[in-house]
Amino acid sequence: MGNVEEKSGDYKIALFIAVLAGFLTPFDLSAVNIALPTIGREFAMDAVSMSWIPTAYLLTSAIFLVPIGRVADIYGRKKVCTVGLSLFTLASISMILSPIVPFIILSRVWQGVGGAFIFGTAIAILTSLAPRGERGKALGIYTTAVYLGLSFGPSIGGFMTDHLGWRSIFLINIPIGVVAVSLLIFRLRGEWADAQGERFDLHGSLLYGLMLLALIYGLSMLPSTEATGIILAGAALFILFLWYEWHTRSPLIDLYLFRYNRRFAFSNLAALLNYSATFAVTFFLSLYLQYIGRLSPSEAGLILIVQPVIQALFASSAGYLSDRVDPGKVASAGMALNAIALLSLALLDEGSSIAHLGIILFVMGAGLAFFSSPNTNAIMSSVEPKCYGVASGTLGTMRLMGQMLSMAIAMMLIAIFMGRVEIIPEQYSGLLGAMKAGFLVFACLCIVGIFASLSRGEAVEEERGICRVDR
Repeated sequence: MGNVEEKSGDYKIALFIAVLAGFLTPFDLSAVNIALPTIGREFAMDAVSMSWIPTAYLLTSAIFLVPIGRVADIYGRKKVCTVGLSLFTLASISMILSPIVPFIILSRVWQGVGGAFIFGTAIAILTSLAPRGERGKALGIYTTAVYLGLSFGPSIGGFMTDHLGWRSIFLINIPIGVVAVSLLIFRLRGEWADAQGERFDLHGSLLYGLMLLALIYGLSMLPSTEATGIILAGAALFILFLWYEWHTRSPLIDLYLFRYNRRFAFSNLAALLNYSATFAVTFFLSLYLQYIGRLSPSEAGLILIVQPVIQALFASSAGYLSDRVDPGKVASAGMALNAIALLSLALLDEGSSIAHLGIILFVMGAGLAFFSSPNTNAIMSSVEPKCYGVASGTLGTMRLMGQMLSMAIAMMLIAIFMGRVEIIPEQYSGLLGAMKAGFLVFACLCIVGIFASLSRGEAVEEERGICRVDR
């Protein structure tokens, strides 16, 4: 009886830590997005340079996420999560003190490293402790925390930027980080290292990081001539990475999971396409509302809050539903709502009403809620416990790669329609053209994602046994 109570207590503490971690990183990301025009004006940055403030964070997180998930499986998820939260908190202090643009970018890089440690472990720890019949519910609560962070980011970030300056938004990260680290060290008992004793794939990690760096940097440089060579180098590294991972005995990413576990493979592909189609929406709309709409950061934040608030309201229900209905079907319905919202956003112009935009954001919020937690449930339920860290890290990587691809598409379109110039009234038509083209591209990605989501099929229990140590 005492053991059951201890496990229940550990689960509740792990859930609270996951909620804090789940709130922290999206709050920071969405708050920074709303502050980008203010930062850009202070340092006279063009739109492409501004986009590197969120992209530096996303790129670094993506490079480290899967390797850190593997490290956590081998050496302990609790240790890795503690280090990540500590790094993220210290990097937030560094952002407050940043005097010049290179220092801001460097601080965002360090935040990205800390974010990778958090992403690669928080969901894995929660999945390890959640009773199997309540996993979808727990992931729904975690997803609600993520969306609450996204909700409060634009509103609180906009208010603080208006009244206290953009640096003040990073103050909120510090107490949350301190509380989460304290709970991990002093309250959460035990450690989780289901792949203890296995070898870490250092060479695969280096290839993986160089591949992502080349691909994303090359995409951000489009349509310049140098971009093609960098992208081709990234593609060559990708092929080399796949060959190496297939032949090594202890791979960073077990390609067997993608080849033989259909549910795992298509759920991750659906996540990649979903985040590729939706992440840069906030970036575009933040610029649209503050430049073309001439709203203040706090006013723009109050409008953009609609989407994540709806996500937060529906996320727990979606997670609960995915415990009782095939999560793949629930996620596919959410993706369809996203496609409808993106097609509607492509029709925005200078005279569009705030009410019209609010309705579209409502639909997208519901779509993201009914996609995210059921899709996460489908992925984590498709593997066995020794793969939780890698599965969590792989899902996080799909999310971050999708977010980076989304930003790369946005940067490319802005460069094509506007060039690398400051956003002034004469450039507003170019900004609007880039935004409308982006929403059409994102809608197409989302439609492809619906088919990927529907292709995952029903859960097959035998697939869960496929993992690296079974080779």
